[in-house]
Amino acid sequence: MKSKIYHQQNSNNSVVGSDNGCRSESPSPPLSPNRRVPRRQRRQTLFRASSFSFRRKLRYLLLLPMIYASGVFMCVGPFSGLVGWVYVPGSVYRSPEIYRKLRDDIFADNSTDVELSSVWKYKRRPKMQKPCPNSTVTSHLALNGESSALTLSGYLIVEANGGLNQQRSAICNAVAVAGLLNAVLVIPEFEFHAIWKDSSTFGDIYDEDHFISSLERYVKVVRHVPNEVMARFDYNLTSIPTIRVQAWATVKYYNGEVYPMLKERGVIRISPFANRLAMSVPPYIQLLRCIANYKALKFSSPISTLAEKLVDRMVEKSSDTGGKYVAVHLRFEEVNFLLVCLTQEFSLV
Repeated sequence: MKSKIYHQQNSNNSVVGSDNGCRSESPSPPLSPNRRVPRRQRRQTLFRASSFSFRRKLRYLLLLPMIYASGVFMCVGPFSGLVGWVYVPGSVYRSPEIYRKLRDDIFADNSTDVELSSVWKYKRRPKMQKPCPNSTVTSHLALNGESSALTLSGYLIVEANGGLNQQRSAICNAVAVAGLLNAVLVIPEFEFHAIWKDSSTFGDIYDEDHFISSLERYVKVVRHVPNEVMARFDYNLTSIPTIRVQAWATVKYYNGEVYPMLKERGVIRISPFANRLAMSVPPYIQLLRCIANYKALKFSSPISTLAEKLVDRMVEKSSDTGGKYVAVHLRFEEVNFLLVCLTQEFSLV
């Protein structure tokens, strides 16, 4: 039998092997089979690749905001003064100086259809206040004689938030919800806002005695939760269950979600309470809103006295300008002083 011939590449690129040549001492190793990369190792490789790609993109994500911030600083910061850029009129609050500079341009501006001199030609018809509609509200409420104390479901505490308009609306809704749940309404609290920083209470703005007496036929109102009830909560108002009611909640929601908790706990607190009652409610509930807004809510004596003084002053001073006057809601925006552009033609109250 012929011997097998093994071929091997030597260092001089010559092939050796045959029976007559130099026979290699050991045969060449067979080809190794394909090795499969373990799944864990593949995951690690993919993770390293994705991590590298993420770090690379992260550099751009961090770099772009820095470039944007630098550009904004150069455009609106001190750099703008070096290149001679002029501030937009009104961007710097200097009301008297800027108004004197802009007065001629304001009066010469004909871009609007309504000129300043023609403003007084447009008169609005005064709307007469309509009385609250008659309703069988007392038949739906439980304030009928001695049986009222046995049927009341508990005490309702609300926290009115927002500005004066939102607070007034919340108070009216609180009266309506108290009538809906057959609850005793505690004089509403006002949220202390971090911006307004107004610590006024209900009694500082409205007449509490008038509020309570005006609603006594419809909803029972008290100034504080009785001590025997507060004793169950260690006389701590924050221990009373506080619930968050969805915005524009329906009558069905209050009857199904809020009423059972009020009946179980005896007292609940709803905060915040802005826009927490739907506009579409039964007529007897809508009547409670009307009574609260137009009859029960009366400004306190200091505010009423100041209001009468302002009205008298408006009548007196506007007589020199044909009864014309401008009422301005100043708020906290300083630029409003500039935009109003009060001139000597208008009377200052």
